[in-house]
Amino acid sequence: MEWSNVTTTVALAYDRFIQNADVRTKDWLLMSSPLPQTFIILAYIYFVASLGPRLMETRKAFDLKNVLIVYNFSVVGLSLYLCYEFVMSGWGTGYSFRCELIDFSDSPRAVRMAATCWLYYFSKFIEMLDTIFFVLRKKNSQVTFLHVYHHSIMPFTWWFGVRFAAGGLGTFHALLNSVVHVIMYTYYGLSAMGPHYQKYLWWKKHLTTIQLIQFVMVTTHISQYFFMKDCPYQFPIFIYIIGSYGTIFLFLFLNFYYHAYTRGKRLPKVLVATTWAHHTNGIMSGSKGSEVNGYGNANGNGYTNGYGNGYGNHHKDE
Repeated sequence: MEWSNVTTTVALAYDRFIQNADVRTKDWLLMSSPLPQTFIILAYIYFVASLGPRLMETRKAFDLKNVLIVYNFSVVGLSLYLCYEFVMSGWGTGYSFRCELIDFSDSPRAVRMAATCWLYYFSKFIEMLDTIFFVLRKKNSQVTFLHVYHHSIMPFTWWFGVRFAAGGLGTFHALLNSVVHVIMYTYYGLSAMGPHYQKYLWWKKHLTTIQLIQFVMVTTHISQYFFMKDCPYQFPIFIYIIGSYGTIFLFLFLNFYYHAYTRGKRLPKVLVATTWAHHTNGIMSGSKGSEVNGYGNANGNGYTNGYGNGYGNHHKDE
C-alpha cells in the first residue's frame, strides 16, 4: 500500500472517530487533536529518562527548596479550586452519584463542568514538574517506571475524557483525586520547609490510609455501572478505564500496606527498611529519617497523586 493511501485511510478513520466528540471543547487549548499533547508527553519522557540525567551528570544538583515550597502550595491552591468547581458544577448541585449521564448542552452548569474537566486535564501537565525536579536535583533513583508511566498516561487518557465525556459519573474520581491532592501536597509543602515543621507532620502515617479509602471509593462508585439494570452512559469505555485504574492501584496499595504496616511490624526496626527495599527490587530505598508512604518513592518532594498515581511515595525529610 502506498504511503498516500495509508495517510488517507488514517485521516478518514480519525474523522469518523472525532465525529462523536464534544463540539464545545474542540477549540480549547490542546483539544484540537491528540497530537500536541503527544509531542509534550514524548518530550517529557525523553527529558526525564535520557536528556535530563545526561545534562546533569557533570553538574551540581540544584537547590530547589524554595521552588518546591511555592510549587507544592500552588498545587494545593489549584486542587482546592478544582474541588470547588467539581462540586459547584455537578457533584454538589444535582449529580446523583449513580447513573449520571454526560450533559452535552450549553447550559451554564454543563459548560462549567466541561471547563473544570479541562482544567483538571491541564493540571496533569503541571504535575510533570514533579519528575523534572527529581532530575534537576539528581534524584534519578526516584524516576521509576511507574512514576513516569503515571505522569504520561494520565494526561493522555484525560484528553479523550475532555474531548468526548466532559461530565457525568466518570468525573467522580477526579473530584476525589483533587481532594487527596490538597492533603498530599500540603504535607509535601510543609515537609519541604524543613525540619522545624516536622511537628506539624504527625499525620503522615495516615497518608497510605487516605489513598486506600480513595481507591475503594473510586472502585465502588464506578462498579455500580455493572449492576444497574439501565444506565445508558454515553461512553462506557471510560467506565472500564477508570475501574481498571482504581482496582490496580488499590491492590498496589494493599500490597504495600501489608508489607510496610502488617508484615513489617513483625521485624526488628533495624531490618524493616532493608527488608522492604529488597522486597520491592530496588524501587524503594530506606534511609534514616524517612517515612515510607506508598509504593514508590519521591525524595524531597515525595508525593502520591491520588487516583492513578497509586504507586505512592517515599519521602525523605530534608
